[in-house]
Amino acid sequence: MRQPARLAASAIVLAATTLLAACAASVSLDEPIEGRDWRLTRVGTQPVALGGDPQRDAQVRFDGARVSGFSGCNQLTGDYERSGNRLKIGPLAATRMACTDPTRNAMESSFVGALQGTASYSLLGRQLSLNDSAGRTLAVLDSGR
Repeated sequence: MRQPARLAASAIVLAATTLLAACAASVSLDEPIEGRDWRLTRVGTQPVALGGDPQRDAQVRFDGARVSGFSGCNQLTGDYERSGNRLKIGPLAATRMACTDPTRNAMESSFVGALQGTASYSLLGRQLSLNDSAGRTLAVLDSGR
């Protein structure tokens, strides 16, 4: 009776170890985010449709200690600090172009709020998730590479 229980426990430990190793191989907690254009694909729980012109999609780029990009209607720029998987963005400055499309305007407000509310990030493949201090995903961006 003890032998089957011991075998079952060993199998569970082996499966858990394999699962953790697979997760560690696909999720990076300290992979640089600099030097890539990150296009917004989701803000909060809302998917964001990418347009035909990549320059008009909401996106950011991290370089040095500066972040810059396009929030959907306006250009934005600001500072950021990254240490390990910790990420603080802001304060941000933006142009003040009128955003006549109410849907785009709401998305822009949500995106800027997500950027400024970011406390950490995670990478999975080419997807960057911006997370709040409780670990909830605020926005998901894609580098396309």
